Amino acid sequence: MRILSMPLIVATLLVGCRDDSEPTSPDSGALQQDSGVSGDDAGIPEDDAGVPEDDAGVPEDPLPSGPPVPQGPPNVPEFNPAFPGQTRVPAIQTKTPIQVTEIASGFRNPWAIAFLPDQRMLVTEKATGSLYIVTQQGAKSPAVSGLPAVDARGQGGLLDVEVSPDYAESQRIFWTYSEPRTGGNGLAVARARLVDGAQPRVENVQIIFRMMPTLESTLHSGGRMVFTPDGKLFVTLGERSILAGRVQAQDVKSHLGKVVRIHPDGTVPQDNPYLGNPDAKPELWSVGHRNVLSAALDSQGRLWTVEMGPQGGDEVNLTEAGKDYGWPTIGYGEEYSGAPIHQSTQAPGMEQPVYYWDPVIAPSGMTIYSGTLFPEWRNNMFIGGLAAQALVRLMVRNDRVVGEEHLLKNLNARIREVVQGPEGALYLLTDATNGKLLKVTPQ
Repeated sequence: MRILSMPLIVATLLVGCRDDSEPTSPDSGALQQDSGVSGDDAGIPEDDAGVPEDDAGVPEDPLPSGPPVPQGPPNVPEFNPAFPGQTRVPAIQTKTPIQVTEIASGFRNPWAIAFLPDQRMLVTEKATGSLYIVTQQGAKSPAVSGLPAVDARGQGGLLDVEVSPDYAESQRIFWTYSEPRTGGNGLAVARARLVDGAQPRVENVQIIFRMMPTLESTLHSGGRMVFTPDGKLFVTLGERSILAGRVQAQDVKSHLGKVVRIHPDGTVPQDNPYLGNPDAKPELWSVGHRNVLSAALDSQGRLWTVEMGPQGGDEVNLTEAGKDYGWPTIGYGEEYSGAPIHQSTQAPGMEQPVYYWDPVIAPSGMTIYSGTLFPEWRNNMFIGGLAAQALVRLMVRNDRVVGEEHLLKNLNARIREVVQGPEGALYLLTDATNGKLLKVTPQ
């Protein structure tokens, strides 16, 4: 285990610069160059003025002011935000000195982390379809055997992993992966019993959900999972990037471009929002998404997601039941060729993002901080930035973003995953052929 002790580095580099490390992958940054507006349009909602109190009754600091995080020019400058503070809010700086500890390395494009009850971690490798158990000291198990084959081309492979809320009794884990099928592939959600030991394996594998329809695409599978306090499971689904999938993002007869909500056995909760529509897939929670790779619950149990835009328009959404988030009808980006996608950024019946980036960060992985190691971070969002090569921190007040910080720029690493550990540290994965598992704590 190697410790990289460092003071907090405030982002001084441009964000969203062209990243050609994976030129065939839209989430590599080569195809992620956001649109937006000038820093003069950043602002603070008037109803957030003053010094509010946090959920412990302690007065919070005044709202940030000043220039935004340094970034490149907008790709679509004619698109203006719908309200002040929807993009380019003031830059903020963490006061607590931090240190980054390298727990383990040698992962080939790792994708997700989940904690077992004893604080060991499950870590997925996207490219190889392998799952490992990793100790806090960095010891890595042999690959867990028994997982089904994956289609690892492009953005496919083995993606998210979660530990069942009843793991102490069931020993179940859940994972998402790009499933090879006749006629193409599609995201699948599997669960199985984890048999721990020197040669770990899974048994009684069940596929509890399959994204339909099947398409031939190596892109935009989505794949993040979030368990709710009452044991239900959210799964994010991309629209596969190709036109045949894009046009289905708002079609309730399709899973593509949606967030779905299921029980852990794959059955449908009876309070799902589209059950009254006989034409709709009953699993649907929300529609009109492009490729959601970041998802987390806040302290109120509400689902927040962060969605990859095209060339412009990565966006944060408070993702609520039965709502349409607009893709591809509205948005703040453009085609990678520079051709327009949207005639407008707003339309009746379609939700506005709480926040969007200009240029993009290429988001992946997300947690909303609830720990005690960093009191100043409480209720802040942390998002992995691939193109930004940063851990992106958002300060949120009254469901509006009021401050932004780009941490760990000095690592020069694509941040694929960020989760909060049981002790309140942040754990990260870097997306590389020699990917690393890192731990962020106070110095």
